[in-house]
Amino acid sequence: MSEAVVVDSKKPGKAVYIAGWVITGLVGLALLASAGMKLTPANEDTVKALDHLGLTPAHTPPLGVLEAICVVIYLIPQTAIVGAILLTGYMGGAICTHWRVGDPFFVQIIIGVLVWLGIYLRDKRLWALMPFRR
Repeated sequence: MSEAVVVDSKKPGKAVYIAGWVITGLVGLALLASAGMKLTPANEDTVKALDHLGLTPAHTPPLGVLEAICVVIYLIPQTAIVGAILLTGYMGGAICTHWRVGDPFFVQIIIGVLVWLGIYLRDKRLWALMPFRR
């Protein structure tokens, strides 16, 4: 029989909370940079890389806008969980795209894990949802 986990507060210790925000900020910055690159005109090397992935330069602006919107939703504390869910889906698509052509996709997995780790360290309510036993 499982025990109910009672969470004593919504906020963890100060160091853990700050670490969560640092991780969230770094992930957000990296993904906003990625979105920004998708919104710039494609050069010859970018076109070759996109072709390898089965994409065209016309695909990147909508992906960049989608990525930026997901990141903004993720960075707003009140909507962070929804943003994390959206970014998880976005990273899943990136993983599938790279897997399909035989490219490594570990970076996308790590980013997906860091998205959730940042929120997990900031919000004790998620601690009760994790399958770890005490």
